[in-house]
Amino acid sequence: MSHASQPSAGTPPPASPGSHRGPDRNTDWAVGGVIFAGILLLCNGVLAILQGIAAIGEDNVYGRVGDYVYRINLTGWGWIHLIIGICLVITGYGILKSMSWARYAGIFFASISLIAQFLFLPYLPVWALIMIAIDVFIIWALSVYHSDGRRDLA
Repeated sequence: MSHASQPSAGTPPPASPGSHRGPDRNTDWAVGGVIFAGILLLCNGVLAILQGIAAIGEDNVYGRVGDYVYRINLTGWGWIHLIIGICLVITGYGILKSMSWARYAGIFFASISLIAQFLFLPYLPVWALIMIAIDVFIIWALSVYHSDGRRDLA
């Protein structure tokens, strides 16, 4: 009988596909997704800041909407986008620096951004849909990453 096919006493048995990987649960996709989510949060934040400044500075930057349930004047939208953008930039920086609070804050602020973009749909529908898709990816990427794994972002 050959003992070569049996694992030794010190090594764990090989994992079957789809099984739990043990303490190192972060795949390369999860780690890469978190880094990409951090970069997207930074970019999303800068764009939201610019979008907010444009709306605060000029009331005729975006098209007017007729009767819409969630109607807010453009100066109000400008301040909303500016505040969300600042929060997204800070959170994106925190994620890229592997700060413990940043992952949960990223999920929260990406959710707030998603809601704000949904409410902003009548003003810039294509842009809002793209930003909603990006926010969904950010929420997913930050949700699948396990900070207790041995792989670090750096």
